[in-house]
Amino acid sequence: MPAPKPLPPRKAGPGGPSTDDKALQRDEGPPLGIQSKTKFGGVGANGYTPPDANIAVGKTNSSGVGYVVQMVNSQIAVFNKSGALLSGPTSLSSLWTGLGGACASSNAGDPIVQYDSLADRWLLSELGSSGSAPYSECIAVSVTNDPRGGYYLYSYDFGGSLNDYPKFGVWPTATNSAFLATYNMFTNGQTFTGAQLCAYDRNAMLSGATAPAALCFTVANDGNFLPADVDGAAPPADGTPGLFLNFESGSSLRLYQLSPDFTAMSGTLTQGTPDIAVAAFTQACNGGVCIPQPNSQHLDSLGDRLMYRLAYRVFSDHAAMVVNHSVVAGSSVGVRWYELRAPAATPGQFSLYQQGTFAPDAAYRWMGSAAMDGAGNIAIGYSKSSSSVYPSIAFTGRTPDMPLGTMGTETILQAGNGAQTTYNRWGDYTALRIDPSDDTTFWYTNEYYPRNSVFFNFNWSTAIASFTVGGSSNPPDFNLSASPSSLTVKRGSSGSTNVTVTAINASSSVNLSVSGLPKGTSASFSPNPVTATTNGAGSTLKISANRNASTGQFGLTISGSNGSASHGIPLVVTVQ
Repeated sequence: MPAPKPLPPRKAGPGGPSTDDKALQRDEGPPLGIQSKTKFGGVGANGYTPPDANIAVGKTNSSGVGYVVQMVNSQIAVFNKSGALLSGPTSLSSLWTGLGGACASSNAGDPIVQYDSLADRWLLSELGSSGSAPYSECIAVSVTNDPRGGYYLYSYDFGGSLNDYPKFGVWPTATNSAFLATYNMFTNGQTFTGAQLCAYDRNAMLSGATAPAALCFTVANDGNFLPADVDGAAPPADGTPGLFLNFESGSSLRLYQLSPDFTAMSGTLTQGTPDIAVAAFTQACNGGVCIPQPNSQHLDSLGDRLMYRLAYRVFSDHAAMVVNHSVVAGSSVGVRWYELRAPAATPGQFSLYQQGTFAPDAAYRWMGSAAMDGAGNIAIGYSKSSSSVYPSIAFTGRTPDMPLGTMGTETILQAGNGAQTTYNRWGDYTALRIDPSDDTTFWYTNEYYPRNSVFFNFNWSTAIASFTVGGSSNPPDFNLSASPSSLTVKRGSSGSTNVTVTAINASSSVNLSVSGLPKGTSASFSPNPVTATTNGAGSTLKISANRNASTGQFGLTISGSNGSASHGIPLVVTVQ
């Protein structure tokens, strides 16, 4: 079993007791008109952890084919938008076979995939080495719009400093066009020294130039920056500097602007002043480990950093960026999110427009990714876990007509059925994307465990799902909830929970089912199907165990489908 990746740097956090979070949202908001579209399994366990699951989504071409590219820590796969596997999974190092060197052999991980919508091309990246010098970044830019085709291959040397936790963004301005990147730097792979904020010559890379320029600037003793990454068909105004953001304190964000000149091989990095004030927060788990599961193993929150991506979008009268991180929310952890805005006349001058901490119950929510569609709807995907809920994949969202700082109802995209054991690193990052074909559909990928294992547990899976937020033209949809969300059933007896189905947009007939039942148990719903209404309709789920049923704690999934939408929620059952 390969050794786990080194732990990222820990920025000094505020520590101590939780702050009084003025942005805390303690209850779910209204139904959002969610339309679930596609859901399918992504790349699964491959001997490495954490998976670092991320995706990019391309335009649907004239033949009706749209590509979804997923990268995890050592593999890549290409799907179509219906979930059919078109190629892979193959090792990341195989992408750089034609280049040779460390990129063609190391499989060092920390991958990022980007789709450059304006160029209709793909960028793939991973570390050249994570274990020993020389350290480098491997970058591949597709020759065509087919991610299964050829690539222009590049390797950028960082010498004796490990360029850890790389993140990339597409910055397609007219005259200072760049691929932006951020790194946390470690001398000899051990001593954290600060961040590198970089701009790579996008036009040169897209044309396959031999040695495209890279301009990098050091921010000493600071790190965990994200580069701005453009969504939508409108590029940033020409001359807009590349943008980089981190949280600088427990109540502020810090923005840097990088203006590259690849012809002169020079550039300027400017720190925005003043810092952007936000509601005071305490880093989740004080930046470290505290996320509970239904076992004794707690998980890493990565609460010491903003979480990928910093999604940038141009509207007619302003530019907007959305981003998130994980914070203390009472006795648990919630997702703190921000929308920053800049006037069209000064597109690099951002200020806080709205913020919120989504924590509507006692569960822990972390490892988020945020994005905004062309109508201004915002969604956030994340992991959700507690001492009674296995780590699951969930999302929430908002529409522009909702009160500022609030998110709507929560949807479970994939219920977890197992816990990670032995090792506390979870994810490192996930990715929420916007489909460039309609600028409406959100695509999200994250990890979960389909079952428990008594062995050292790298047996993670990933899911890929798409959905839309808002819009009165959406077909009938619904939300599911169960009370209680955990049951104890003795052999030879039964237990029950009340399942509530609440309509969104319009009433519909919802068929209910349950999966993950242990041996010797059975389930029944009364009634089934359920006619969902906006006030909520109920069904009683009865779980029965015979005298020879398997004992232990099991993660089940209650699922519902009305023909146009499908949802699932977790149910923990203990058989004694």
